[in-house]
Amino acid sequence: MTLKTVHLKNGENITYRMRPGGEEVIVLVHGNMTSSMHWDLLIEALPSDYTIYAPDLRGFGGSSYNEPITSIKSFSEDLAAWIDQIGLTHFHLAGWSLGGAVVMQYTIDHPEAVAALILLASASSRGYPFVQYLDPDDLTKVRRLTTKEEIEQDPLRTQHIQGLYDNKDREGLKAVWNAGIYTHKKPDDERYEAYVDDMLTQRNLADVYTALNTFNISTVSNEAAKGTGAIESIKAPVLVISGDRDMIVPQQMTDELITDLKGHARHVQLTDAGHSPLVDQLDELVRVIDEFIKEER
Repeated sequence: MTLKTVHLKNGENITYRMRPGGEEVIVLVHGNMTSSMHWDLLIEALPSDYTIYAPDLRGFGGSSYNEPITSIKSFSEDLAAWIDQIGLTHFHLAGWSLGGAVVMQYTIDHPEAVAALILLASASSRGYPFVQYLDPDDLTKVRRLTTKEEIEQDPLRTQHIQGLYDNKDREGLKAVWNAGIYTHKKPDDERYEAYVDDMLTQRNLADVYTALNTFNISTVSNEAAKGTGAIESIKAPVLVISGDRDMIVPQQMTDELITDLKGHARHVQLTDAGHSPLVDQLDELVRVIDEFIKEER
């Protein structure tokens, strides 16, 4: 599936994949350390009655990174401009991990466009906390970082992952994913190598961590940012999909999301699924998404 490119008025180029299908349209927004390529298994498996679009966020995949993002809204505004330019008006919107925060913000700002919202292993409505561990012997003692400078200096996540990128350390990246994401199943070797190539396209790591840390559309403070309460304006049907083995988005974050949606969302937890249900439980993921969309027509 070849990449197409849209040139936005803000000077950024957004690349995307498109699979032709029927009248029902799904837009897929990827997570951190990935791009639209990482949706390939789901794109291949979803029924042919769906037309599927999957953009690369700014700074990922084939998209440009001319100006740094400053918040999740930077991504959602790019998404809105891209959607306008390719001519979509009403569609189902799915976000995975970081993409979950992006699609929630988009839905808040463009409620008329979203027929249904799917949040897959999503960041919380209270952001994704970036913390400093204060005691190596007691991991419950933490302090949430509040500035980009602090996040850039963090040795455990930012500097370690950035170092793997800078050194094009493929085995190091695989070790990270094997430890935290592919804990149940792994993609086949050829696909995995393509995914590592894809990871190495990221140019915005610390900026993404900062944006996630300060994202907060709930009604409570998250230490790094006050809540906007904007989640209460989401009226589209919402499906929250989590995995019982997810080591990246813990149950607490999924619980926050469901609580903040105030009973407005349906929640499905997949068994033997970690942070990549696309690899762990593809057939079940397809079934759950397909049933949800058909029920909400």
